[in-house]
Amino acid sequence: MVAQSTLYLGQLRCKAVHGPSAVELVTDAPTDNQGRGESFSPTDLVVTALATCKVTTMGIVAQRDHVSLDGTKVYAEKHMSADQPRRIARIVIKIDFPPGIAPGYRQKLELTARTCPVAKSLHPDVLLDVTFSYAD
Repeated sequence: MVAQSTLYLGQLRCKAVHGPSAVELVTDAPTDNQGRGESFSPTDLVVTALATCKVTTMGIVAQRDHVSLDGTKVYAEKHMSADQPRRIARIVIKIDFPPGIAPGYRQKLELTARTCPVAKSLHPDVLLDVTFSYAD
């Protein structure tokens, strides 16, 4: 279990501290929800968690198989619901791999990404639009 603490700073800002490393992270409400949008919002962090989880779990599998994913880029965007309650309705993820990923290995990476722990933790109503792009 990883411990963390969160302090409400006021004006819709929070500071979270990762217990083991003491790394700090500040969140801010987005401009479309009464905030200043000067940092990641809580829903931005959900999308960031999904993107990093996908590439990290692929990295674990690739490292075990002696395949380099160095230079892989993940682009992510969130789309909030137009109706109430306010929630993440859709997440678009595009994963761009560097050259050299063998065609026969790609399915293994894609399955790993689609079944990462964060993806499996999201509500099924959240539409996940994930694409994979290979350099060669």
